[in-house]
Amino acid sequence: MSIIHRIAVVGPESCGKSTLSAQLAASMQAQGVRASHVTEYARDYYANRPYQVAMPDIEAIACGQLQAEQAAARQHDWLVCDTTVLICKIWAEVAFGQASPALLQHYRPQDYVLTLLTATDIPWQPDPLRSHPAERDWLLSLYQAELAAVGIVPVLLQGSEAQRLQQAWHALRQLPEWGGNSLKNNQL
Repeated sequence: MSIIHRIAVVGPESCGKSTLSAQLAASMQAQGVRASHVTEYARDYYANRPYQVAMPDIEAIACGQLQAEQAAARQHDWLVCDTTVLICKIWAEVAFGQASPALLQHYRPQDYVLTLLTATDIPWQPDPLRSHPAERDWLLSLYQAELAAVGIVPVLLQGSEAQRLQQAWHALRQLPEWGGNSLKNNQL
């Protein structure tokens, strides 16, 4: 069984997480890396139900996100995770003032070898699952504070899609886990 390396892509809504996650996983695959893009489970969860949020919904989404990671880990060595339980934790704190004990049991930010945090420097895109267009900078500060509190130094991705992808690759190449990969010095 191989070691699974998880990359967390987190940040406020409408800040390019899904785009970056898909691009990074595809770019890794194109270079021969057994990588998978683990999509945002909340989209599947709300696909056939109204978007009404209660703590049990956030807990179910966190479990679904982790199950998607586990399923992808069966066939891939690297997972590019479009959101993690961190996003559920912040979501619960914003919506309800705190995360539930059940949600916190699933919160393991140290499971990721790299945390990519998307900046708010791209235009807001409306979406039925997005609700905080004017609070993205505040939300970014919540992510930064939480990551600092658990001792994780994220890589802040800024700029265009191409710049963000390049920044992600630069961070990936710096990882000790990437060191044994024969593609370490490849350029995009």
